[in-house]
Amino acid sequence: MPTFILNLFLRIARAIYGKLFFRRILLSVVHCIIIFIILDIIFPFRPQIHYSQIIVAADGTVMHALLAKDDKWRMKIEADDISPAMRRAFTAKEDKWYYWHLGVNPVAIVRAAVNNIIQGKTTSGASTITMQTARLLEPKERSIRNKIIEIFRALQLEVHYDKEEILEMYLALVPYGGNIEGIKSAAFLYFGVMPAKLSPAQITTLTVIPNRPTSLALGKSNNSIIEARNRWLRIFAESNIFSESETRNAIAEPLDVIRRNLPEIARHLALRLARQYSDKSVIHSSIVPAVQRKIQNLCFNYSRVKALSGIFNAAVIVINNGTGKVEAYIGNSDFYDTAHQGQVDGVRAVRSPGSTLKPLMYAMALDRGIITPKSVITDVPVNFDGFAPENFNRKYNGLITAEKSLAFSLNVPAVKLMNELRPEIVIAKLAQAGFRRIAADKRNLGLSVALGGCGASLEELAALYAAFANGGIYRPPQYINDASTDSAQIISAQAAYMLSEILTQPTRPDLPYNAESSLRLPKIAWKTGTSYGRRDAWSIGFNKRYTIGVWLGNFIGTGTPDITGADAATPLLFAIFNSLEYAGSNEWFAPPKGLDFRYVCSETGHLPADFCHNLTMDYYIPGVSSNKHCEHRKKVFISPDSSVSYCGECLPENGYVKADYTNIPPELIAFCESERIACQKIPEHNPNCIRIFRDKPPAITSPVNEKTYIVERGEDSKIMLSCIANNDVKKVYWYINDRFLMSENSGKSVFFIPPLGDVKISCSDDKGRNSNIYIRVENH
Repeated sequence: MPTFILNLFLRIARAIYGKLFFRRILLSVVHCIIIFIILDIIFPFRPQIHYSQIIVAADGTVMHALLAKDDKWRMKIEADDISPAMRRAFTAKEDKWYYWHLGVNPVAIVRAAVNNIIQGKTTSGASTITMQTARLLEPKERSIRNKIIEIFRALQLEVHYDKEEILEMYLALVPYGGNIEGIKSAAFLYFGVMPAKLSPAQITTLTVIPNRPTSLALGKSNNSIIEARNRWLRIFAESNIFSESETRNAIAEPLDVIRRNLPEIARHLALRLARQYSDKSVIHSSIVPAVQRKIQNLCFNYSRVKALSGIFNAAVIVINNGTGKVEAYIGNSDFYDTAHQGQVDGVRAVRSPGSTLKPLMYAMALDRGIITPKSVITDVPVNFDGFAPENFNRKYNGLITAEKSLAFSLNVPAVKLMNELRPEIVIAKLAQAGFRRIAADKRNLGLSVALGGCGASLEELAALYAAFANGGIYRPPQYINDASTDSAQIISAQAAYMLSEILTQPTRPDLPYNAESSLRLPKIAWKTGTSYGRRDAWSIGFNKRYTIGVWLGNFIGTGTPDITGADAATPLLFAIFNSLEYAGSNEWFAPPKGLDFRYVCSETGHLPADFCHNLTMDYYIPGVSSNKHCEHRKKVFISPDSSVSYCGECLPENGYVKADYTNIPPELIAFCESERIACQKIPEHNPNCIRIFRDKPPAITSPVNEKTYIVERGEDSKIMLSCIANNDVKKVYWYINDRFLMSENSGKSVFFIPPLGDVKISCSDDKGRNSNIYIRVENH
């Protein structure tokens, strides 16, 4: 439209004054444009406005806000913040020709000059919204020279920005008294609403204040503000900005205004996002306010109870499995609890994860065909080069299925699986799943990772379990709406499903003692963890919709007897699931393609043989899971009095019988004998047999190969010798530096006084099989 008017004006001038005059005018305009371009290059105007950072929730409500660098509340205006009524009201009052001129209104300048000359003083101004914006961007004293600069800056704004952008800058900078600038800041701090939700009365109130921010101070000069507001409401009604009914209601609306505090929802996350996206004025987070407030209240109240037991800190994260977005984030139950480090962000804090990493190791073992849920594994004392893990209750189960060993969170089977998988492979998988501290420390980590001998954060663990809920696909938690993240398949969908089924088992030791009170608890899969010294209590759970991670402990690292994942963290986990999914549909995961089930022997978890009578149903992955047949029974040739056994080399022509024996693993035999548990052993092999056996030699478990042992100088310190031998071994023979020491029944430990220096230790069984280790002995 301005271009049309300019063209019309030029045509009229050409018709009246002729071509020569037109050419002179055109030449003057060209010269002015050239001069403007040169000045624009020499004196560029690219305003850098320092806005307050605001963090908004998923629904657009403000969660948190921070002062701008100059300690002012100045919030960036976005297109959605400006309602049509607000746009019309401000332009009608400040610059009704705003969308017609090019930043300067010549008619208004002439009119203002004439009025001021007639009155002998300044009675009216000629500043357009663009000129006011230029003045707000570069405040200067009022003078003719500065007015010319202001006009030049306004023209620059019109060249480099469109009208909506200029209006947004203006509305972000208009003063409202004190350190409040911009309509968005005023709307929040005085009315507690988003600018787009202001009523006609509130819009009009905020249009009249910028010209007199001192004399029309909200909360102090309310009567004067109401008078000015109502006068302008009538003017706006005449201009059809508001309807008659809107105007009547607005005039009747009381000015109920107070200086409000801005909300502080999810403050730990808000401060984190503000630091991470310091270049953004508005950060759109994924937090759902209703979920956040509900979890915050639960966590705060629960922490007050736990404080009586010496547990002062708690953190919670809630991830929506469908979107990967974090809907609730509790860095600590009380941000302002300075006595207990309330400002520390427990979601990001690196702590010992306890047993919470075990499910990943079982999933990896499922994917490699090492186990299936019904596979039977040994739970007996073991020693891995000096690392001898113990179960939490320091008891052992002998034989146990893989699913029960995970549900019961047994330490020994988990370490054995990690050893079979190889520690470096497991650590690499954890690094792939976003565990930053583990990735950084990978050269210094080993089998103890299975029991929490590493560093992990709550957000990392929650993201791992969210991968279990998403068919094994890992993606980092998303904290902002427009985030784009990569995903990775860390375990198969089949392993993820079997894992979820195992972790839903209700009969397990980590069930809270008062869990029966959660009658409407939705179906969930969960795992607990307790760090060494009872410093950290973890409980991570998931269902179809949510993954929730809970941590309790003390940021200063002190432990307490009441800190266990089951009794400290899981009750809060259950309470959160109850609040979010109360009486929900209990929709659960469907078995994925590529997963099947079959009957296996309940004694071993292997495919049944002819002698297997106790069968059970088991999931497996065709082409991956082992097809080994059960061997838990063994046919042995023995003498009629069961004193000796025979092999094919020494079997007599007669005088023997064929007996059926349980095929017990060697480590289980040693455990049974140490615990004085009766077990069926194969008689010792025929001592007159000349066959040389080479398979399954004794495995020396103490001392540890290639280790250095320190003994006290002048004392007869002893070292224990122990080994694990096969089922049919009766005696073992010990040698020190190739010299016979003694013989002992299989499964029995012996002690000896070691010589100083390098020592060779050998162990032979009664079938001639031998194994050697080497240690070094020093004194001090």
